[in-house]
Amino acid sequence: MSFPQRRPRRLRATPAMRRLVAETQLSVSDLIAPLFVREGIAAPEPIASLPGVVQHTVPSLLDEVKRLVDLGVPGVILFGIPLVKDAVGSEAWNPDGIVQVALTECRQAFGDDIVLIADLCVDEYTDHGHCGIVDEAGRVDNDATLDLYANAAVAQARAGADIVAPSGMMDGQVLAIRDALDEEDFTDTSILAYSAKYASALYGPFREAVDVTIADGGDRRGYQQDWRNGREALTEIRLDLGEGADMVMVKPALAYLDVIARARVEVDVPLAAYHVSGEYAMLKAAAANGWIDGDAAALELLGSIKRAGADFILTYLAAEVAEKLNG
Repeated sequence: MSFPQRRPRRLRATPAMRRLVAETQLSVSDLIAPLFVREGIAAPEPIASLPGVVQHTVPSLLDEVKRLVDLGVPGVILFGIPLVKDAVGSEAWNPDGIVQVALTECRQAFGDDIVLIADLCVDEYTDHGHCGIVDEAGRVDNDATLDLYANAAVAQARAGADIVAPSGMMDGQVLAIRDALDEEDFTDTSILAYSAKYASALYGPFREAVDVTIADGGDRRGYQQDWRNGREALTEIRLDLGEGADMVMVKPALAYLDVIARARVEVDVPLAAYHVSGEYAMLKAAAANGWIDGDAAALELLGSIKRAGADFILTYLAAEVAEKLNG
């Protein structure tokens, strides 16, 4: 007895057929827009290495968030650039600090129409560019830094953040933040942990965007993950979930699709991926030179992150991709 030959190409015959059987659907609801807000500027300032991205004033930030709300983008994550930096990054928890002001203004303007996420770290606020307190030997003091993160989390929640997103990769940071939030009755404030954050070469444009230079030519390989390790990411994710994280993140995204896929199998909580500044900049540079179709590549690359298992994607492409998907 013979059986008819199965021909997969039959399922690719027309655009409608391809849509019908597509395994992965990228939607506007999958996108989170990273936004930069800078203290002490009178107008938005372009970021040379991130074409189309700016450092916002608070008023221009509100305009951009309004555009994202109208496009249906469900959330934004805010990064601040203060006027004054110090050894401990105290502007990160100043009630009048730039991110706290921006959160308050956004909450008053948009209510619950958008999810407000606050990046929770101190590297943008320290004069040495590290993600915590630095000891006399120039190393980050993990345990002393946890109090800074706890202070920042409470300040961000008080200002209106729905989600705080610790990105410093300090051991015990999620537990310290959860305890501080609960103690101040912010029990409904969620934690999105940058659980698998790699010491990547792809962060260069971001550091320009937040005006961060690491002192004495140092780096963060002592506390961020080694790009050669995959299993370690699962250990970090399990630890953060055990400490009370509600969601976890893999960063960067495209170079770590294997980590996203493995994490998806391991955990049932929402899984985020950060399509980082270097990944965005490479796409934009290639498109500007006419080497690739930038619009098509953007959809393909973000689709690959979703296909790997991410529930939502932090990407500087959020607004332009949302426009395409809505069109």
